[in-house]
Amino acid sequence: MWDQSFEELLRKHLSLLEAEDEITADLSLRDYGLDSMGMVALLSGLEDTYNVRFVDDALNFENFATPATLWETVSAMR
Repeated sequence: MWDQSFEELLRKHLSLLEAEDEITADLSLRDYGLDSMGMVALLSGLEDTYNVRFVDDALNFENFATPATLWETVSAMR
C-alpha cells in the first residue's frame, strides 16, 4: 500500500473528492477530477516527492487510472 505523502498528493489533485472520502485502490482518478493538467501537476509532485523521473512509456492515462496503478508505476521507478 502507498504512504501518506502519496495520498496527500492525490487529494490535492482530485477536485471532486470530499475530505471525508476514502481513497481506495480502485478509485477512478478521472471520475474524481484528475484531468490532463492535473495529471501534469501530479506527475511533477510525484517526481519531486519520490525523486523519480517518469519515462515516456509511463506517461499514459492507464498509469494514472487508479491510485493502485499509479502507485505501482511510482514504486517500479524507485
